[in-house]
Amino acid sequence: MSKEHTIFEIWVYLSGSPLFALFLTLTAYQIGLTIYRHFKQNPLANPVAIAIILVACTIQLIDMPYSTYFEGAQFIHFLLGSATVSLAIPIYRGLSSLKGRSLPLLAALVTGGLMSIFSAVNIAKLLGADNSIIGGMYPKSVTAPIAMGIAERIGVSPTLTAIFAVATGILGAILAPFVLNALGMKAWWQRGFAIGIGAHGIGTSRAFSIHPEAGTYASLAMGMNGILSAVAIPILYHLFNQ
Repeated sequence: MSKEHTIFEIWVYLSGSPLFALFLTLTAYQIGLTIYRHFKQNPLANPVAIAIILVACTIQLIDMPYSTYFEGAQFIHFLLGSATVSLAIPIYRGLSSLKGRSLPLLAALVTGGLMSIFSAVNIAKLLGADNSIIGGMYPKSVTAPIAMGIAERIGVSPTLTAIFAVATGILGAILAPFVLNALGMKAWWQRGFAIGIGAHGIGTSRAFSIHPEAGTYASLAMGMNGILSAVAIPILYHLFNQ
């Protein structure tokens, strides 16, 4: 048996293995993170967006079915819930800085949460989207694990909702610095809270990489928005879709 044939057989085995999918996912994110740091944390070089492009191109190139890929990637998917819960640590550490800011933050949370729903849903309706897409727009600004749970409760596709949630997080993490700079918002706690509401987990990761106070308030906003949305979105959905 030739060396080339042996290497080919090894590649065929590895390309169909769940471990390859896990390795591919971790490697793609590490490449994205390296590029992000190389460009001095430029928001346009978002590591999650880069990783998604690399993974999508690779599994398309090697013709790997998504079901095979997810067998390995599910180990990372399982950690999403744990990572979300672990954000309680920076929230607890930042509780002392909430004095005098509770009412503005609560107002921003309610306003931002409602606007994210109504703007996305109505734009989708104006563009003639079908009900499955419109339904997936309701929880798209909530962190993915919670958004998928909400999608199941209201009877829409969790997979489609997860796609919208990830896309929202990536776009929010990329565009938020430019929007906040244009608005003249300089306080880190204000910037972080706005990013946490609009761009959930991916935006929170971006906020932590820039400033610890921004990250703390982003995680606070993401957690509060998740709790409020888990209760309010099913009510709003059934109210407007009777």
